[in-house]
Amino acid sequence: MSLYRKFALAALGAGLLATPALAERPRGKVDRPRIEQPRREMNSQRRDADRAFDATRQGRAMPLPKIERRVVPFMGGADYLGPEFNGDRYRLKFVKDGRVIWVDVDAATGRILGRSRP
Repeated sequence: MSLYRKFALAALGAGLLATPALAERPRGKVDRPRIEQPRREMNSQRRDADRAFDATRQGRAMPLPKIERRVVPFMGGADYLGPEFNGDRYRLKFVKDGRVIWVDVDAATGRILGRSRP
């Protein structure tokens, strides 16, 4: 038997020994999957995107990329994290020097309505 084949068999055996044995699930309280929270957040983002798309298609809101092109250059080097859509306004989230900055923008006109203090 070649040295390579011996090494491969030894590695396979070590891997099998290190793998925990399959066991029956404990009875009683069942843990909820840890993926539940991100999934809920992802659904919220999808709903925002769907509402924004519908509003844009109906002419009630400007497309998000157009809003972003208007706002991002005025943020003085802050990192853009993403948008929220609240029906009649976009809320853009930025971070600079560890502080979160929210910028509210009228969805129909693209006018900045307000900004949180950095």
